[in-house]
Amino acid sequence: MAVQPNKATSVAISVAENDAGFVVPARGAAARTIARQAVLTPPKSERVYRFVSRMVDIVAAMIALLIVAPVIGLAAVAIKLTSRGPVFFRQARAGRDGVPFNMYKLRSMYSGADDDKVLFRNFNHLPTGPCFKMKNDPRVTTVGRWIRRTSIDELPQFWNVLKGDMALVGPRPLPLDEVRTDTPEQRLRLSVKPGITCLWQVSGRTEIPYDEWLALDVWYIRNRSLALDFQIVVKTIPAVLSARGAY
Repeated sequence: MAVQPNKATSVAISVAENDAGFVVPARGAAARTIARQAVLTPPKSERVYRFVSRMVDIVAAMIALLIVAPVIGLAAVAIKLTSRGPVFFRQARAGRDGVPFNMYKLRSMYSGADDDKVLFRNFNHLPTGPCFKMKNDPRVTTVGRWIRRTSIDELPQFWNVLKGDMALVGPRPLPLDEVRTDTPEQRLRLSVKPGITCLWQVSGRTEIPYDEWLALDVWYIRNRSLALDFQIVVKTIPAVLSARGAY
């Protein structure tokens, strides 16, 4: 079906309902088309949205950290007992406006594995784009494979949300070596805070090619609202439990 022409571009955009139940840019050629046509159109009452969403982020992150603290603790013990190295993994990621910040995760690979990423570039599971995702990555530990499948390794990012580096909902933050700013849509992706979850996260994660991933992020930025954020958070729960596209 078609939506009304966007005021900023005067172009009608084809959309379709994705697997997560959101009306988003259609996949394939249509996804690439909307990405190319993307122009940031700030939501109405942008200041109100940013203020309220930040307040929600703070409260939700504090509650979440209290709830998941025992889970993080148990996972930390398992990591420490089964592999050498620190419990937490800290990596520089691109934040809003491309400003780097340290994102925290529970370590799921052997210590120093990130330095060896270049050795495995030819085994990238994603067919296009600069992002690197590898199935059956030999750098992942036994405990790491489990916490990745369950997304437990991502729980420390609630601390990033509390600090203000990230939001609950927003495009996933990329490692600095995977960030591209060649096109308007790639630059647009950096115009908002990155998030713990997003449309890509609830729509299949690594099953989605890079151009469609980018189109989903662009669509979210152009249509974000408190209601949409709530829907994505709710849909994140079954997405995590199903472990679809997680490895």
